[in-house]
Amino acid sequence: MRNVAIIGGGISGLICIKSCLDGGLSPTSYEMTNDIGGLWNYDANSIDGKASVMKSTVINTSKEFMAFSDYPPPIDYPNYMHNTKLLEYFRGYAAKFDLIKYVRFRRRVTRIEPADDYEKTGCWMIYSVNLDKKETMNDNETGEKYDAVMLATGHHAHPRLVDFPGLENFKGRNIHSWQYKTSHGFEDKNVLVVGIGNSGGDLAVELGRIAKQVYLSTRRGTWVLNRVGPNGWPADMVLSSEVYGAVQKYFPSLTNWLVERDMNKRFNHETYGLKPKHRPLEQHPFLNDDLANRILCGSVIVKPNIQEFTADGHGVIFSDGSKVDQIDCVLMATGFNIVFPYLDEKILTVKENRIRLYKYVWPAHMTHPTLAVMGLVQPWGAINPITELQARWAVRVFNGELKLPSRVKMDEDIDEKISEMSQRYVESPRHTVEVDYVDYCNDIADKVGCRPNIWNFLIRDFQLGWLLLFGPCTPYRYRLQGPNKWKDARQTIFTQFDR
Repeated sequence: MRNVAIIGGGISGLICIKSCLDGGLSPTSYEMTNDIGGLWNYDANSIDGKASVMKSTVINTSKEFMAFSDYPPPIDYPNYMHNTKLLEYFRGYAAKFDLIKYVRFRRRVTRIEPADDYEKTGCWMIYSVNLDKKETMNDNETGEKYDAVMLATGHHAHPRLVDFPGLENFKGRNIHSWQYKTSHGFEDKNVLVVGIGNSGGDLAVELGRIAKQVYLSTRRGTWVLNRVGPNGWPADMVLSSEVYGAVQKYFPSLTNWLVERDMNKRFNHETYGLKPKHRPLEQHPFLNDDLANRILCGSVIVKPNIQEFTADGHGVIFSDGSKVDQIDCVLMATGFNIVFPYLDEKILTVKENRIRLYKYVWPAHMTHPTLAVMGLVQPWGAINPITELQARWAVRVFNGELKLPSRVKMDEDIDEKISEMSQRYVESPRHTVEVDYVDYCNDIADKVGCRPNIWNFLIRDFQLGWLLLFGPCTPYRYRLQGPNKWKDARQTIFTQFDR
């Protein structure tokens, strides 16, 4: 069996282990902490290089979309799981397929380099240190050779900090959302949250219940989606189908109009100071169930971009000329940088969060397809099914069952995606790896060989075909046919609304 190194023991790492085992490969996962779960394993401390949710975080995608394609969540689990419940689900997955024994805990990868014989074999050297040993890194570092590498360290571990004129004068507390864990210590404070991504919205709502006053600063506003969809169903179970995806792809103006109409029915975005100049499909989706309520009761006040911090170190002046004289704490919900600290820039170059990867997986310039990046996308939907499809694809490529296009073809595809992105999305570091869930899943599933042929199903299994066409694009559909198909996939699709 070919040996594969997996960097990271979070959810993407577990998916890679499972996919390698399914493909007859021998995986070894390097995890810097002492547990699985990655981002979703809450840690009260901020550890350099580790992503972690805040204590109250609830997932933005429903459980059927966050599901593993051959391990549906229990029926008694809530549709939108708290991070502790989600971690419990991950532990069940790891136990079911006996994945933990392939993880080396407390191993920090220091560098990854092509082996001396890389040009001939495509092999890599993984250098790591045992974090439980007291020796210096030089004495502790060990190197091991692998046939292939899967990078599964995510992109929520290296905070992106933003500077403003006069910020150096600020005398209060200034932290990034990555460092925020609980609301303790923010009671009766005047808090300024900078940024209106999903983290910024969650922070504003949570602190709006206990702080003296929360100000939410946004450069361009946002469209606010809700977890609760039509008739009380989880929104993604209703709005993520093949048909809806086709309408969104071929009729974006109509989709934007419909989405804006529905969101403004909940509350008028202009009245609430949130209406942006861009359309809904031109930004990463922002989901929040309670922001409008916090604004309505005055505990959150929306402000435009920051112009400067005042010279006395206590106040802030905004771009509309308004001023707040007393701010006790600034929370920077300004996103994250894509970083691969263990790799030479010649292998993976990142500039302003832009990275050249074929289908967001493969560095096209490498001689051999033995290095794959997992889960480095921002989907309009759940990331787990995407990572799973990427991993299944990578394993088939590692095994020699599939071949990648030529470098020229891959570069053309990368350039095309960059052009599409720049035309569609608001220019921002957070929009460099954006993908549409249905389109991207189907694209990778085509390459894996597991995309269901809906028209064939409509002919020989009409009920299933109808569900595949008009029902939610849950991950089980990618186990109906092709490599590693699952015998219970059909029944799981039919019972997903019961769960």
